[in-house]
Amino acid sequence: MQMISFVLMGFVTVIFCLLLICNTLIKDMEKRISISNWILLVASYLFVVYADYRFAIILGVVTLSTYYFAKHSKYSNVGIIIALLSLGYFKYMNFFSETLMNLLGKEYERLSIFLPIGISFYVFSAIGYIVDVKRNKIKVRALKDVALYLAFFPKLTSGPIQSSNSFFEQMDSDRQVNLNSFLTGIQIFMFGMGKKTVLADRLAVFVDQVYETPMCFGSLTVFLAAAAYPLQIYFDFSGYSDMAIGVGKILGFDLPNNFNLPYVAHNVTELWKRWHITLSTWLQEYVYISLGGNRKGKLRAYVNLILTMLIGGLWHGANWTYIAWGFLSGITLVAHKVWMNISNSHKRSPSLFGSGISIICTYLFAIFSEIFFRASSISHAISIISRIFSFSAGVEHIYFWLIVAIFVFVIACVAASLKSEHNLENAKIKNVSMINGYYPVMDLSKLHCLIIFFVFCGLVLCLAYTGGSPFIYGRF
Repeated sequence: MQMISFVLMGFVTVIFCLLLICNTLIKDMEKRISISNWILLVASYLFVVYADYRFAIILGVVTLSTYYFAKHSKYSNVGIIIALLSLGYFKYMNFFSETLMNLLGKEYERLSIFLPIGISFYVFSAIGYIVDVKRNKIKVRALKDVALYLAFFPKLTSGPIQSSNSFFEQMDSDRQVNLNSFLTGIQIFMFGMGKKTVLADRLAVFVDQVYETPMCFGSLTVFLAAAAYPLQIYFDFSGYSDMAIGVGKILGFDLPNNFNLPYVAHNVTELWKRWHITLSTWLQEYVYISLGGNRKGKLRAYVNLILTMLIGGLWHGANWTYIAWGFLSGITLVAHKVWMNISNSHKRSPSLFGSGISIICTYLFAIFSEIFFRASSISHAISIISRIFSFSAGVEHIYFWLIVAIFVFVIACVAASLKSEHNLENAKIKNVSMINGYYPVMDLSKLHCLIIFFVFCGLVLCLAYTGGSPFIYGRF
């Protein structure tokens, strides 16, 4: 069931109506919460079964294992291992086996292994839950609670990776499912749909064409395609996250924000605090800290940071390009921390010019590091970088939708900057350099807001790329 489809819209509408009826007719709060949660659990498994009944079986097995080994905390490591083995088999079996056979000089016939929907995301959620119970951050939950946490369909396929404590707190509360929640959620959903279909999918046409045949294009065009990809993946993934958050809001849940204008970051450390926030938080909480964090000296902290980013890279896919991207990200994070310790620049407020230069340099890093993320192989990535710096002639193409995407992103950043500055002034805080994104949600009870919203919806439908392009993180 695709996030952008009439089937999903109808599916969400039916669930919303059921929850609305439940909230209206059942007066006992505990009973109302329980029935609402059962409705969402059944709906989530129907969502998975619609894709493939085998996916539901695998999700069920991981859920049972997670519940059992969290309940028997002295065996919690077994539960973590089972979760990792399930992810390792379905996602990495062919990659590791082929790599081993190549090292031994033998041929390897790839196994026909399907990738269960959302397995990367719910396995990480399962591990987080087991560790949280082991650390006494949360209490052991009933099986149906764990099942809903792992299977909740808006966040199942591509996140956000919500913490167990945050999800259970909402699951236990008397959630508001009404017209206001629907109107807020549908606006956030359409906002994300616009990012995905109008901007990301149109940028994909340019990026895909250049990456497929880089030697046919001039160096400038190859660089522009490389520069377009960070915008494409941002609009694609943040668009999905917005749609998931919108659906969650319609059904009474507040899912965490996954992005916060990452390309206004002044350095790579800030970039990772703004990009795929829930994954960055998960890696810090359950990998970096588990490895020892910074508790055993700076050198060990740097090693832990690189290992954490390597794991983050491998999580994205079974390919050496993702490992290279993770390693590069780890090295630059360490380099930034070393520079900050040497220069003490974190104690000085940067000038406007200095801020602009640091933002540009950070985006340039994103461009070149994500060449490895997008390329099909290490050699492919190197050939693209070589083509950029060869200054060779070829087909030159200034893609119109890249200009549009840059314009939209700049306008969004300016609007967010003005909004953030206004909020900081009201709060009497001096740090006006911090820019936070926000959802431009309107009061649709007002006629002019309703007109603006329908005009926006019309523009999204008219300008949407209809060639069809799957969500990039859907395959992770």
